[in-house]
Amino acid sequence: MANPSKAQEGQTAPDFALQDGEGAQWRLSDQRGKVVVLLFYPGDETPICTRQMCSVRDRWEDYVATGAEVVGVSTNTVDSHKSFAEHHDLPLRLLADVDQKVANTYGAQSLIPGKVARSVFVIDANGIIRYRDVRPLGLFRPKDDDIIAAIREAQQ
Repeated sequence: MANPSKAQEGQTAPDFALQDGEGAQWRLSDQRGKVVVLLFYPGDETPICTRQMCSVRDRWEDYVATGAEVVGVSTNTVDSHKSFAEHHDLPLRLLADVDQKVANTYGAQSLIPGKVARSVFVIDANGIIRYRDVRPLGLFRPKDDDIIAAIREAQQ
């Protein structure tokens, strides 16, 4: 069950640092000054997750046009992310939350033990969470239009 005191709209987003698919460290607080989108997803190379990440890829120009930093987060390893991104030509950075600490901090827990909930967090340029969509079952992926609208809203 998600902790209601953590990572709610209007609160400061908890800072974290994770490695991406290239092994480079990415830190949330380094992104201040721009909108950040955290796309939590259950796993690389799974049917719904692959459709979700490929949809982001296919709409990438629309995401880039917002100026937001868009990253994917799952419990897969750095090597898994590298392979997944190369296999599907994914332009977004994928972060390895292998111990699920970041997902737990954000309340992105799935009803399936050990899995991350398919979730979207849009964080404004000041580090405040402006949009939160957590789907504990994760059978339906978030719509790109909704995420892009949330980015635009966070920029105002």
